[in-house]
Amino acid sequence: MLNSAPSLGPAQRITIDFAERSYDILIGESLLSDPASYEGLKGHSALIVSNTTVAPLYAAHLKAALGTRHAQLFEVVLPDGEAYKTWETLNLIFDALLAHGCDRKTVIYALGGGVVGDMAGFAAASYMRGVPFVQLPTTLLAQVDSSVGGKTAINHPLGKNMIGAFYQPQRVLCDLSLLHTLPARELSAGLAEVIKYGPIFDTDFLAWLQTHIDDLRALQPQALAHAVERSCQIKAEVVGQDEREAGLRAILNFGHTFGHAIEAGLGFGTWLHGEAVGCGMVMAATLSQRLGFVSNSWVADLRALIARAGLPVVAPVLDAQDNAGRYLALMRLDKKSEAGDIKWVLIQTPGVAVVQSAPEALVREVIDACCKT
Repeated sequence: MLNSAPSLGPAQRITIDFAERSYDILIGESLLSDPASYEGLKGHSALIVSNTTVAPLYAAHLKAALGTRHAQLFEVVLPDGEAYKTWETLNLIFDALLAHGCDRKTVIYALGGGVVGDMAGFAAASYMRGVPFVQLPTTLLAQVDSSVGGKTAINHPLGKNMIGAFYQPQRVLCDLSLLHTLPARELSAGLAEVIKYGPIFDTDFLAWLQTHIDDLRALQPQALAHAVERSCQIKAEVVGQDEREAGLRAILNFGHTFGHAIEAGLGFGTWLHGEAVGCGMVMAATLSQRLGFVSNSWVADLRALIARAGLPVVAPVLDAQDNAGRYLALMRLDKKSEAGDIKWVLIQTPGVAVVQSAPEALVREVIDACCKT
């Protein structure tokens, strides 16, 4: 299973530069099952955090690769889904760490998608005020976005990722072989986070995506490798300049303010995160156009690309009485808001993003327009 794709050669290495806290992202095939992937990772004990979908597929491969690296190796299996990104589920990780007497040198291995990575990372940041952890993302979305950069969090019923910490992993392994077991819907959700890098940073990459989006949906190995590598390069460059989102890093949230409102308004897990972000990008691009930044044709092309990726482009109605008001109320809980003033990630010109306010009346118009078929 782990060697089903044609060989792409040696793994690519991208470094996130944080001085003494720097770490590598390894991108390649069969990394999960290769003992060499874990060289340098030390700790008497280790805890594998996974979920009910991923653990049966890959936990045994990870345990075999780790071998005797850790004298004690434990596992906790969480329920699968965004709806379980909660305090209650987080406590299952703490319960396991405490039950096994894990100390502050225990290594936590996050084996799963974005939800597992976020929760395992938050547990690592919090347990004994910080223990080492390794990201082993098994979804495209996690490989190109959530596993890289040190954001960890859980959801609150009123807002996504509102409770968390910045905490960097010791290593990220992006094993492309794992993506071949992804359901089509999960793959499309990951493509949303790939697509976002084009409008905000790299127009050449956006043009490449226009040509190769069908190859990516078909899991064509070379296309997939390029998409993951370029996405991680861009995120590494941005995060290396702004670890704690004081400025530049906020551009990585293109589409997320609208998208998080969709997730919270529908109930976490109704739409996948990437589905909400894809639709949110259409809304943010439309707002950018109505502010005079980009053309109608550019927005139409981006909308068409998002649709070709298998993602929704028509926003859901969250409140039949005051839909725009409901969106705005949810978005005022966004982490970029300041004293209730919503800050939007907008496309100032293709390849260049800006974070700024926008008139509420105009935002209402955009919400109304994007919720129509």
